[in-house]
Amino acid sequence: MKAVVDTSSLLALVRYYLPFDNANSLKKLIQSKIEASEIIILDKVVEESKYVLQGIILESLDFLKEKSYQVKTTELLPYPKFFNLIENQFCIQVQRKKMSDVEFDSRKRDFLESADPKLLLYCLKQKTDLALDNPFVVSEETNTENDGKVFKKLPSLCSLIDIEHCNLTDLFINRLKINLKDYLK
Repeated sequence: MKAVVDTSSLLALVRYYLPFDNANSLKKLIQSKIEASEIIILDKVVEESKYVLQGIILESLDFLKEKSYQVKTTELLPYPKFFNLIENQFCIQVQRKKMSDVEFDSRKRDFLESADPKLLLYCLKQKTDLALDNPFVVSEETNTENDGKVFKKLPSLCSLIDIEHCNLTDLFINRLKINLKDYLK
């Protein structure tokens, strides 16, 4: 199992689970899963985490600051087919048509610098034809397109390119098979 976690899931972990963590047992479990490479944290996700609610994620999960827990994304470069996906399938065409080509190119550059495409590129790179241990994305985002952004949300992007995805609760209960009552007060 390789769960690739996005920023929204780390925030949910910090806000909704860790305040009830019994003797830091859930935090220690998460850390051990990261050490075992069962949970993957990309450096772009850590970078984004610095700016969420005044750094609450890295304050609560201080071990994520260590580079050894982060997977580098500098080698994860988009390829021509990926650019085609961004321009034709990843973007919301209604929003795209409202802007000039220059503005869209600027938004596309910003999107490519964010964690979401790096999560997708990581999963695509790690994906095998055998599908025995393909990585999947963990995100608290929903498919609902209600924020006026140019690009679709992570679950929709995953579905478009056949990458499994789940939320944090599903990760704990169905994939890690843990009983949250054992970890939470």
